[in-house]
Amino acid sequence: MPPNSQADHSPNISVSSGRTAPFARFEWMIAWRYLRARRSEGGISVMTLISLIGIALAVFALIATLAVRAGFRFEFVDTIVGANPHVEVTSVGQVLPNGQLTRTLTDYEAIAARLAAVPGVTRATPVIKGQVMAAGAGRNAGVEVIGITAKDLATIPRLAEPELSLGDRDRFDEGLAIGSGVARQLGVGVGDRIRLISPNGVQTAFGTSPRVKAYEVVHIFQVGRWDIDRVRVYMPFAEAQAYFNRLQVADAIEVAVIEPEGIDDFTLPLLRAGGEDLLLWTWKDSSGAFLRALQMEDNIMFVILSILVLIAALNITSGLIMLVKNKGRDIGILRTVGLSEGSILRIFFVCGASVGVVGTMIGVVLGCLFAIYIDAVFNLVNALAGGGVWDPSIRYISALPARLELGDVLSAVALSLTLSFGVTIFPARRAARMNPVEALRYE
Repeated sequence: MPPNSQADHSPNISVSSGRTAPFARFEWMIAWRYLRARRSEGGISVMTLISLIGIALAVFALIATLAVRAGFRFEFVDTIVGANPHVEVTSVGQVLPNGQLTRTLTDYEAIAARLAAVPGVTRATPVIKGQVMAAGAGRNAGVEVIGITAKDLATIPRLAEPELSLGDRDRFDEGLAIGSGVARQLGVGVGDRIRLISPNGVQTAFGTSPRVKAYEVVHIFQVGRWDIDRVRVYMPFAEAQAYFNRLQVADAIEVAVIEPEGIDDFTLPLLRAGGEDLLLWTWKDSSGAFLRALQMEDNIMFVILSILVLIAALNITSGLIMLVKNKGRDIGILRTVGLSEGSILRIFFVCGASVGVVGTMIGVVLGCLFAIYIDAVFNLVNALAGGGVWDPSIRYISALPARLELGDVLSAVALSLTLSFGVTIFPARRAARMNPVEALRYE
């Protein structure tokens, strides 16, 4: 016997057992034939098409909703931190001899300089604030007046680059800058004069008389947030001190930082730099409840749309169950010629997973196109509805926003593929465990 005769007669396990590499070429070929087979041939092309369309529409709806959700939050936060201070620093207050409580800052220039020196602070601006009645063209409106210097006004992002700008901001020292909503309500434009009426005016023997003074409108702005454009009026700082009887003092110091989302990290350094008897009010303190409500709504919408994706993915299960039933004879023959349970499972898994992958890709493309061309889509919907679909007074921003973020797209893709692959396992295992003898008994 030759020395290697024992080796020649030893069993070759990889051949005799019929094992193949996972996802071999022939498995993909059989799966593709099943997917494109006509119904008359035992295929389920119609069910496959319905499943694919369902997955695509569900993923499209999920990505579109996530994009609008991200756009809403970005626009709200951007207008809040772009037109308002990130931190407002005021005095804890002191009682005057007449018994009134005042929160004015007497050494506001020194405090502002110390606050501006804190690392990460981009500006520290002393301001005067007051609420008055504005009158113009026979109309009245309650407005919020903010006294600020022309140099500091130019550093407010939403004022430096507004959505709408009329007039000349360089003439700010000669008059007022008002929001577009104020101008619309009063019926005034650039060059017109409006009267500001303050109840806290001049002290006389008969009491306090209202202070009334007329100013020219030199600039009209629109920052894109309705509750700001509707009430905001900016006045030169020195003029505001005189108008509101705040000579040599400031009502507050508005602070802006380089990272508004991390404003909590700045509170302690700002308190230390500002000194004693100061209060800090951050933009999260004023808008935190709204942002938390928005986040809760976002999470609920994601869960609801995830259920929609799950329902669409279940179409794959129903289609595969029909395919397994129609291909029972083929499964029996394939098992008889030596295919393993694993090969059968992978064939039908590829059938279902392919529908999920293709549907997800189509949904991603549609969702991204929707987010990119949101303005054109919204204009079409608005035209079909006859206009008036978007009311800034209710939604507080001037247009429907959409912001496509990579994390949202990846989460939608991961959810869709996970559900598509998951629901495919059950019918694929059912096909793999089918008894070939029973499958061919009546053939």
